[in-house]
Amino acid sequence: MKYLCLVYLDEQKLDAVPDSECMAFGESLREGGRSIAAEALQSVNTATTVRVRNGKTSITDGPFAETKEQLAGFYLIDARDLNEAIQLASRIPPARIGSIEVRPVRRLGER
Repeated sequence: MKYLCLVYLDEQKLDAVPDSECMAFGESLREGGRSIAAEALQSVNTATTVRVRNGKTSITDGPFAETKEQLAGFYLIDARDLNEAIQLASRIPPARIGSIEVRPVRRLGER
């Protein structure tokens, strides 16, 4: 089953985890056949939020909501079940200073 592991952390702490550590973790997932995709994101300052209400599009600079931790990246993984997904997420290096949200991927049309 596919799980999305969303990496959240305070942008002031982005440099606290070396990119090389995250790259090594991603490589270990690929070698273990668990990685589908993984990317780091640009700063929240580059975010644009798009909303459509009553057929009108509005665009706002910045993230959807002001929070202490921002979305910094993601890992899309393949795991047997939620327990294995949590186990893998606990090894994501930024988990030490931020948080990892683990969510199962839902196929459209499934509820």
